[in-house]
Amino acid sequence: MQHFVISLLSLAAGAAVAGVVTARRRFVVVRVAGTSMVPTYQPGDRVLIRRGARAVPRRGQVVVFRRLQPGGPGSSGRAPALRGTEWLIKRVAAMPGDRVPDQVAPGVHAAPGDVVPAGRLVVLGDGPTSRDSRHWGYLPVSEVLGVVIRRLS
Repeated sequence: MQHFVISLLSLAAGAAVAGVVTARRRFVVVRVAGTSMVPTYQPGDRVLIRRGARAVPRRGQVVVFRRLQPGGPGSSGRAPALRGTEWLIKRVAAMPGDRVPDQVAPGVHAAPGDVVPAGRLVVLGDGPTSRDSRHWGYLPVSEVLGVVIRRLS
């Protein structure tokens, strides 16, 4: 009987560890820096991000993504390290297949009526001084870390 109880405790401990590992892979806490999302998020706010297949962004949602390198919007193809990477936070204004918003058209070199290409998003900050798709073009979906679920602080 004692061996059975120890086995059950070992199984429960293993399940708890697996649950923590899964949660850490699926959820991330990010601290907001800068004022591009004011008034929605203030500098220093912490937000909970959902990663993975269930975190596919939709229009109107706020996403966190890797800062694009000047001169190249592409991804390296590898998952970025969470630490040491500069992350930005913006709201999705248009999805692939949506019409390019008028205020973004010059930044993405789009003609009236053009649509957002596959694998790309248009993102805008909520604040008036935001640097976003109006300035650096489309955001590759591959650069998105995840979708903001809620503010923590």
